[in-house]
Amino acid sequence: MAVRIRMKRLGRRHRPFYRICVIDQRKQRNGKSIEDIGTYDPMIRDKSQRVSLNMERVDYWVSVGAQPSENVQALIKKVKLNKFGAVKTPPPLTAPKPLPEPEPEVAAEAESTESAAEGAEEAPAEAAAEETAAE
Repeated sequence: MAVRIRMKRLGRRHRPFYRICVIDQRKQRNGKSIEDIGTYDPMIRDKSQRVSLNMERVDYWVSVGAQPSENVQALIKKVKLNKFGAVKTPPPLTAPKPLPEPEPEVAAEAESTESAAEGAEEAPAEAAAEETAAE
């Protein structure tokens, strides 16, 4: 039987949580495991707190022939060396840029078209008033 040390995905959508477990290679990703030996929570800010492993059990399973997956191998290496890297700080917040003011030429053109439209609207109303008076 080929035994692997790999991760089972738990948690909800967009909020992953993994159990590091010893499982038969032919089983499904979330199938029945032989033993759970740790957890990995990628949503924790402090990188050193993300992984918790029982290193005695990891060493035992590796000694009897279990092969860790690539991701679990990287986590084991980080735990053994205690090198998790630094947390990146988010970029500083900046104020939004003010909207540019419209140019005066555009504003003058807009006023002239508005006055022309008002003149056109007034003319039919005056004509209609004169017609009713004539009747």
